[in-house]
Amino acid sequence: MTAKIKAVGKQNRFNSVWDAIEDTPAQAENMKLRSALMLALKDHIAKEGLSQSNAAKLFGVTQPRISDLMRGRIDLFAIDTLVNMLTTAGLRVELHIAKAA
Repeated sequence: MTAKIKAVGKQNRFNSVWDAIEDTPAQAENMKLRSALMLALKDHIAKEGLSQSNAAKLFGVTQPRISDLMRGRIDLFAIDTLVNMLTTAGLRVELHIAKAA
């Protein structure tokens, strides 16, 4: 994956790294959401002390898929896949929507 870097002057400030590197606000919000879901899954796996193999069995995926998750390969995971994995783990996903600043 190649990183996109925008020219950033001293006056530019971003609330998130995704705001800085994504082309549109919609893409940045999508990445923020996927990132939060992936972190929740990684935290759950760590807290439960699951091996990648056991996590794969729990989520009904392959061990390499869990490896991709643990390595932060965000480009390989859709929001619906991450939500499905979280609910399979017995976690509830809540969404808060606010007006953009």
